[in-house]
Amino acid sequence: MIINTGARTDTVQFYAKWLLKRFEEGYVLSRNPLFPNKVTRYELTPDKVDCVVFCSKNYEPILADISKITERFHTYFHYTITAYGKDIEPGAPSIEKSMDTLKRLSAIVGKQRLAWRYDPVLLTEKYTIQTHLKTFENMAKELSPYVDRCIFSFVEMYKKLETNMPELIPMTDTDKDNLAKGLGKIAEKYGLYIQTCGTNGDYSRYGIHSSGCMTLDILGGANGILFKDLKHKGTRQGCHCIESRDIGAYDTCMNGCKYCYANKNPEKAFENYRYHDPDSPLLLGHLKETDMVQQGAQKSYLKGGITCVQQELDL
Repeated sequence: MIINTGARTDTVQFYAKWLLKRFEEGYVLSRNPLFPNKVTRYELTPDKVDCVVFCSKNYEPILADISKITERFHTYFHYTITAYGKDIEPGAPSIEKSMDTLKRLSAIVGKQRLAWRYDPVLLTEKYTIQTHLKTFENMAKELSPYVDRCIFSFVEMYKKLETNMPELIPMTDTDKDNLAKGLGKIAEKYGLYIQTCGTNGDYSRYGIHSSGCMTLDILGGANGILFKDLKHKGTRQGCHCIESRDIGAYDTCMNGCKYCYANKNPEKAFENYRYHDPDSPLLLGHLKETDMVQQGAQKSYLKGGITCVQQELDL
C-alpha cells in the first residue's frame, strides 16, 4: 500500500505537527469526502505501508523531524516550485527560498528520492512562454544536481478556473509544443531527467518521457526495493500512477493557489483550519457518534507482501 500525504492538501506545510504525530502513534483516520460519516483507519507502520509519498510547496516546517519518518519507512518526495508569484500562489515561499529548502531536503533524504514538480504550466499575459522558459532554465541550473527528475504538466481547463482565473489564456497545441520543446532542450542542457504526468500528448521527440509521477518503478528504484509487476490504472486521463491512499482532506490547503482543484475557494480552507486539532487522528475535527469506522484494505505491492483484510471497527 502507498500512503499519499499531499494530494488533497499541503499537509507538510500546514499540518506538519499532526502528520508527525500520526506516524508516531502508528495510525490515521481519513474521512470519505463523498460520504462524510464514513471514516477509514490506516495503520502507519512499516509492515503495512510500502512507501510514503509526500508532495508540498514548502518542506521547511518538517525538515528538522523528517528523519523520524525516513528512518522507518520507504519514502519519496515531490517538491513543487513554479515560476509564479504571490499573484497566483499566495501562500507559497519565494522561488529562492524554495530552492534553498529543496537543497536542504535533498541533503537529508537523498536526491534519488526527490522530484521537482514544475506544474501546472499555465499562460497569462504575465506568465508567457518566454517567461516560463527563462525561469525554468534558472531553476534547472540550480536544482538539477539535487533532484531525481523534473515533472511537469499543462494546466487542466476545468470549469472552476473560469471564475478563479479569468486572466488565464487557453493553451493551443502549438503553445504546448513550443513549451515542451523549450523545456526538453533546457533539461538536456543540465542533464535533468524530465517527464510529464497527467498530460496527454507525446513529446518524446524533445527528450521528454511520458510516465506517471508515482509509479512502482520510480518508488522502487528510489528505495532499492522490488514491487510486484502491476498495471497502473491512474487517477485520471493521462495519469499512469499507482493507486494510493490519501490521508489529507479537501478544502484545507491555505496556499490559496488560483489553479487549485482541491479547494472550493481559498476562504473555505481558512474556515476549516479552526477545526484542526494536532492531537486528533483526523485532519479536521474528531470522531462523532454517527461515524462508521472501517479498517482500510492495506494490500502490499512488494514482492512477498501481506494483506490487511478490510473489516468493520467498533467506535
